[in-house]
Amino acid sequence: FLMERKTHVKINRKEVMLAKLRKSCSCTPQKLKNFLMDFFPVLRWLPKYRCKEYIWGDVMSGLVIGIILVPQAIAYSLLAGLKPIYSLYTSFFANIIYFLMGTSRHVSVGIFSLISLMVGQVVDRELLLAGFDLNDDAPPSSVDGSLQNDHLSNSTAFNLTIVGINAECGKECYAIGIATALTFMAGVYQVLMGIFRLGFVSMYLSESVLDGFATGASLTILTAQVKYLIGIKIPRSQGHGMLVITWINIFRNISQANLCDVITSAICIVVLVTAKELGDRYKHKLKFPLPTELVVIVVATLVSHYGKLNEVYASSVSGAIPTGFIPPKVPEFSLMLRVALDALPLAIVSFVFTVSLSEMFAKKYAYTIRANQEMFAVGFCNIIPSFFHSFATSAALAKTLVKTSTGCQTQISGVISAMVVLLVLLFLAPLFYSLQKCVLACIIIVSLRGALRKFRDVPARYHMNKVDTLVWVVTMSASALVSTEIGLLVGIVFSMLCIIVRTQRPRTALLGQIQDTSFYEDDLEYENLSTIPKVKIFRFEAPLYYANRNYFLKSLYRLTNLDPNLEAARRKKYEKKEKQHLKKGNHRTANGLGIGETTLQLVPQQIDFQALIVDCSSISFLDTTGVNTLKEILKDYKNLNISVLLACCNPSVIDSLKRGGYFGKDFGCMQEMLFYSIHNAVLFAKDQK
Repeated sequence: FLMERKTHVKINRKEVMLAKLRKSCSCTPQKLKNFLMDFFPVLRWLPKYRCKEYIWGDVMSGLVIGIILVPQAIAYSLLAGLKPIYSLYTSFFANIIYFLMGTSRHVSVGIFSLISLMVGQVVDRELLLAGFDLNDDAPPSSVDGSLQNDHLSNSTAFNLTIVGINAECGKECYAIGIATALTFMAGVYQVLMGIFRLGFVSMYLSESVLDGFATGASLTILTAQVKYLIGIKIPRSQGHGMLVITWINIFRNISQANLCDVITSAICIVVLVTAKELGDRYKHKLKFPLPTELVVIVVATLVSHYGKLNEVYASSVSGAIPTGFIPPKVPEFSLMLRVALDALPLAIVSFVFTVSLSEMFAKKYAYTIRANQEMFAVGFCNIIPSFFHSFATSAALAKTLVKTSTGCQTQISGVISAMVVLLVLLFLAPLFYSLQKCVLACIIIVSLRGALRKFRDVPARYHMNKVDTLVWVVTMSASALVSTEIGLLVGIVFSMLCIIVRTQRPRTALLGQIQDTSFYEDDLEYENLSTIPKVKIFRFEAPLYYANRNYFLKSLYRLTNLDPNLEAARRKKYEKKEKQHLKKGNHRTANGLGIGETTLQLVPQQIDFQALIVDCSSISFLDTTGVNTLKEILKDYKNLNISVLLACCNPSVIDSLKRGGYFGKDFGCMQEMLFYSIHNAVLFAKDQK
């Protein structure tokens, strides 16, 4: 039977686009109100805030996250190659802006180790190009917490003219200038992606690519912190192969390790890991996570201060952290041009992590987010803070999990966290002067536990899907051994190549009938399947397009044990020889056979079928080459008196075949060539003479 297709009304795309344009350009009070409420989602949910029900959970989670944020912000400044004060600025502004513009109720947006690493790599590179010494860390000479003294007294000062900055600018000044320019450009990219609705870019970052990228970057972060753990001074490696070069330098200088830092690091790691493991084991009994990082920092700072570890044992400390806010400054345009390319992967990674976390927790707690608005939110979390000496931000899984476990209901908790950071910025920052850098390195390394535990999942991942495991290994290796940006690019390209290879060499099979049913399956995979006399059923499990055309034909000829072109050529050769013998009056052929026997010789025994059924259920689309390939086999098999029948074609494949002239001009033979099930095609083939 032939099903009738519905007649679809043709849409005038020009009129539709003009109507959308008119609707977009029109401005009414109601539309302006809706625009503002969409752009600032806080205007929608804050008036409906159920204070009695939500406030306790939001305040508790906000305080806990704020307490966690402070030590992490100070620690992650090591990754970014910047002073701790800038990390605190970043944490403060990101929470406030996401509160206004974010659509997720639970994610914690702020400083993130992976983003800090990517910023730090660009900062280090530009510092080297500007002639600064990355290891020019003069010992702190003052405990004065005033912002002005710290801002004006850099350890090294250069008169920079390479990027249009003619004023005297020190290493710290230039480093934060690079970071803010990079952050501004990343935010601009994210906003442009939101305007042009390019959120689909995140689809090309599979779970295997993201996991591999995060694990590889974690190895890089771990490597960068080892020198602080053992208190040695080695050059900060830059460029490709940083991980290997750093480890070589570590082993070369291991004899210079600071015993005080080694002992402190060992104690801190034991305490932090033990507390984390106990917290994970008894988290169902704890109302909120233990603030282990804060306790470690407070105790370590007191011990360092009263034990004079910096003066007596030359242990490296954080130094003076100023209070207050630096006056805002527009990021330098000339620096933006230098880091424009570096900002692109930063923007994509920041956006992908934020949206994926937002979607994960929205699904868990049964509400919806708007991915496009999330892109705007993250973009402005980068653009606006870049004027206030902050660097790039993203959502972080660990802090988000803590938020949800401590009763977070809305982004009010983010405001509470920002207030905790503000308290430190205004009053408490100078108290961290004597905090050892090895303690901060311990906090960073212990925070990488989740990413590094991915290595334990490799056997299970391999058992589940070998190709995805290969993508993970390649991405992780490239991110760790080459660079994070190159690793991300390699992961995306390699995962796409895997998809292309899968479609280039897909599974092919001959099908047999499941006994006493109208269903057919792969006769190499299942037992007790019945073969259909005089009929071959071929399945191709991929779209048929230019890249796999040859594989389609080779597989078809191999499985059916018949190449129609070779068979046609062989027959022509025999016919030619027979004509030559007949002209000579010899009624015996070249093989010593009579003419009647020759006719039998022309039909080889290996052609044991009269109909070929192509199961198109797995062919999702055809391109021009695919249509021509099917037309080619139709013609070639027809020359051998073998009919070709198509079964289970989807509407788009049928339309492609119609446009390509597969069924002829008037589609008159269509119902004899196209069937909606394999069984119908088999019954038709059996009825043929």
